[in-house]
Amino acid sequence: SRAGMALSVLVILLLSMLYEAIKMGKAVLLRRTLRALPLSLSRESLVESEEGGTSPAQGRWFRYHVGQTLFHVGQVVLGYMVMLAVMSYNAWIFLGAIVGSTLGYFM
Repeated sequence: SRAGMALSVLVILLLSMLYEAIKMGKAVLLRRTLRALPLSLSRESLVESEEGGTSPAQGRWFRYHVGQTLFHVGQVVLGYMVMLAVMSYNAWIFLGAIVGSTLGYFM
């Protein structure tokens, strides 16, 4: 029906926008992760940090890394969902994915 197709296109549009938002969020989190890394990654500094326990910067780096991992899983799942919808070879769903991706990147 027309209402079902319109709802399908809207859902794919929103999923595409969410995919782009997760992609941008992952990039922001990567910048924060790189800022949380120690400036020196020499062997001596790593051995000292292992002997002295974990520093707050190391804990922050690990939390950012876990966040990046979760963002990546979400991005892969949404990417495959949108791909499967586009593989239905329906022109309206394809256009919904394209418009959603464009709007998501723009925002």
